[in-house]
Amino acid sequence: MKYTLCITQQCNMRCQYCYIDKRDTRMSLTIAKKIIDFVFKNTPSEEKIDIGFFGGEPLLEFELMKEITELIENHPSFKNALVELTVVTNGTIFSDEIADFLNEHNIGFCLSCDGPPFIQDTFRIFSNGKGSSIDVTNTIKRAKEVLSSVLVNAVYHPETFQYLPQVVEYLASLGLKRIYLNPDFSAPWSKKEAELLPEIYGQISRQYIDYYLRQKPHFISLIDSKIAAILREGYKPLERCRMGTGEFAFTPSGNIYPCERLIGADTGNGHCIGNITDGIKRERMFCKTEPGKEINAECLSCSLKDYCMNWCGCSNYFSSGYYNRVSPFLCASERTAIITAFNTFQALEEKLGSVFFYNLIEAHTANCVTGE
Repeated sequence: MKYTLCITQQCNMRCQYCYIDKRDTRMSLTIAKKIIDFVFKNTPSEEKIDIGFFGGEPLLEFELMKEITELIENHPSFKNALVELTVVTNGTIFSDEIADFLNEHNIGFCLSCDGPPFIQDTFRIFSNGKGSSIDVTNTIKRAKEVLSSVLVNAVYHPETFQYLPQVVEYLASLGLKRIYLNPDFSAPWSKKEAELLPEIYGQISRQYIDYYLRQKPHFISLIDSKIAAILREGYKPLERCRMGTGEFAFTPSGNIYPCERLIGADTGNGHCIGNITDGIKRERMFCKTEPGKEINAECLSCSLKDYCMNWCGCSNYFSSGYYNRVSPFLCASERTAIITAFNTFQALEEKLGSVFFYNLIEAHTANCVTGE
């Protein structure tokens, strides 16, 4: 089960594609305690509990994050549960105190960096208009030295899509070995970008293969998530989107959303499914179908549907306006990614044999991110 705690809607940045409206709000400990009780009460005993600290910028409220962590770890059900904590940050706030706390409490560190300065300083800027690349690069370098786990999430946009291989190369040059690539689903993707997909994904495939051949494997989500799905003969039910059933996001006001991407201004919009004080009201779901169970009729006959993210409700919503409809670009992207991953897998299996499988397992399970 995945739970996202938006502990503040305040942020020191004004990223171009942020889906959280900036407000000077913070979560109270009273609300946080109710959320933690909800988490432990509603998670089946056999399922892992993933709790993410989110914002805004959560490290603006580092003291609050520490207090909520204490609430979690002191909860009567904590010792008998498998709990994983993560903080998702813009990477501009970091200190030895933060690092020590993250290490002490085994909290994963995921930061956003969209690539080289010419991209980062265009799309991820401070509230005063200044670029953030220097600050984020410094955080990456320091975090790699002092943390056991560092993940990076790079968002790409129609204006930066052609540079995606450069983004991968740049992040890898910083010593990051777990690279997550995600499109800005709300952007105006067109046929022009769709036609570039085979070329761009093909370049990333060649980079991926080269890393393995040089015995420096990297986890690149675009390739690795699809290879994992291929090896498992498709996504399993628990891997699919469970927004509003197995995935919840909580705001400072206590409102509950099926996914953090749907919070917006937290004005009780059509996506809000309840409040932590009153409970969940599923009939308030903006769309009455669960996206993981009902998809496009066009998708049903597709031979690749079991390997596709057609079930991701919020991605569908931002790209098509519906939880259960896949946009033309997302369809083309998924189809190209699946085929690219399959070809990449075949090439490395042929070149490296069992060595590839050993390194693949290591890349998928490693928590440690180190430099070259």
